[in-house]
Amino acid sequence: MQIDINELIELVKSVKPMFLNHTEAEHVTVKGRADFVTQVDIRVQEYMRNELSKRWPDVQFMGEEKDNSDIDFNGAVWILDPVDGTTNLIHDFKDSALSLGLCEQGQVTLGVIYQPFLDEIFWAQKGKGAFCNESDTRKLEDSLVAVGTSPYHRDLTEKNFDAIRCIYEHCVDIRRMGAASVDLAYVACGRVEAYFERNLKPWDF
Repeated sequence: MQIDINELIELVKSVKPMFLNHTEAEHVTVKGRADFVTQVDIRVQEYMRNELSKRWPDVQFMGEEKDNSDIDFNGAVWILDPVDGTTNLIHDFKDSALSLGLCEQGQVTLGVIYQPFLDEIFWAQKGKGAFCNESDTRKLEDSLVAVGTSPYHRDLTEKNFDAIRCIYEHCVDIRRMGAASVDLAYVACGRVEAYFERNLKPWDF
């Protein structure tokens, strides 16, 4: 599928004022333990759903804050996390992002991550590269590693922290930032050398 990446990037960057709306970030609904949704999540998702549909009407839409039971992965699907790092947003911990992917016949072919607080955008297309700086670090002992704690799955706590400790003992240090898409983008641009977390959903990556 032909996607004008510049048009898509401009669309993604247009959500910045929604992320900066502190009033809507304070309207919180609890979905589960450490699992929240704000009016920012809802507004960004509906805005992106409408705008993507106008531009690429033949592509289905999968979002974190909707029922996705009708999605057919044999076709093309946008996969959106409107606010990756909602807990960070609620606490004004400025490390949240919009994360958008395009999946075609079950394979992700394009991804865009926008961190509006730093006004940073990362994107990649299959066969065309990822537009970021690449790290030269190749050894674990020289690496800074980002980790996730799978906070919605507390039954995995012991297993997760055993793995994190194992990595920590062999690398320079670890970081736990709370937005999977940003962690992945930071690997791409060399700020960290690796990232791992269990039980991520499609919109997380």
